[in-house]
Parts: sequence; structure tokens; C-alpha cells
Amino acid sequence: MIQSTAISPATTGFGFENLARFAAQASKQLAVSSRSGDSENPVTSSTSQVKQLTPEEQQQVQQLRQTDRQVRAHEQAHLAVGADLVRGGPSYSYQTGPDNQRYAVSGEVSIDTSPGRSPAETIPKAQHIRATALAPAEPSPQDNSVAAQASSMESEARIELAVQQREQATSADRGNARLYQGVEQSDKRPVGVRLDLFA
Repeated sequence: MIQSTAISPATTGFGFENLARFAAQASKQLAVSSRSGDSENPVTSSTSQVKQLTPEEQQQVQQLRQTDRQVRAHEQAHLAVGADLVRGGPSYSYQTGPDNQRYAVSGEVSIDTSPGRSPAETIPKAQHIRATALAPAEPSPQDNSVAAQASSMESEARIELAVQQREQATSADRGNARLYQGVEQSDKRPVGVRLDLFA
């Protein structure tokens, strides 16, 4: 705190005695301030004075800190589960608090949600996408939407895989039927004759 010293008209001359009187007044003021517990340097205290926050501002800062922690934990959960699906790191939106600090108030992580090259690859990838989207303790509406899309992608891949397997089984059955037909057509001799050949 800067204390001002008023100079009376009687002491406007700057002789040696006035300088001594001025020094004596300054030492008295320093002695009084040191006895009252004010040990700060009067010159530096005003230049380094930090804005004190009101109780409302302090509460707002606490809320921003809590939101920042939650947002970062949320995005870290996505990163931990979906490491190989993640494209880049998390990106955050910030808000400046009354203390002039920036706090994360929202965030996002981009992940690869494209299907695999085949239904057999798509099914485990869709499961991984869903697990990544639902990794945080409290998934956001966007997280739930991505999880629903992954479930839909998995269902479609399962149907496609079942159709492929059915077609392969049908093709195999047709091939076996042709084989049996070929054997029957090539050997038109009666069964008895065939037995005679081996007898």
C-alpha cells in the first residue's frame, strides 16, 4: 500500500533541516506500519496486487475446474478403449474463467467408424467402435448415437455373413449333387454287374 505524505507550506523549502524532518516522518510511518503487522513494501504491494475473486466468481471457478476434469476424463476413456480407432488426439473447447485461466468445457475424439473389408472384419470392428463410444462413465448423446450406428453396422454385417455362408453351403451342395450325378451317369451298369467286377 502506498502512503502519501503531505508537505505543508511551511516546509516547502528544501534545506537540510527539512530533509531531516521528512526522513523522520517517513521512519515514524514505517515503524507504525510494521507494528500493525503490515510488513509489505508499500511500493511493490500496489503493483503486484492481484484481483480478489468474489464468492460467486470463486464458485464459478470451482465449477469450471470440475467440468474441466470431467471433460478430460471423458475423452481419456475414449482414447484408452479405442486406441487403434482414434484419428489424432482429443480436441477441446475452452472457456476463460474469472481467474483468467482456460478450462475445457467440451471435447471430442475422432474415431474410424468405417466398416471392415468383409463382414467377418466388420463385426469385431463394430463391437470395438461401440465399446469405444460407451467407454466413459456417462456417455454423451453423440456417444450413444455412434454406439447405435455401430450396433446397426454389426447387425448388417452378421446378416451379410449369414447370406454368404448360406450361398457357400448351397454351392457346395450343388457341387456334391453334380458329383453324384456324374458318377451315376458314367456308370450305367446294373448293380449286380458291378458286384461281379469286384468278386
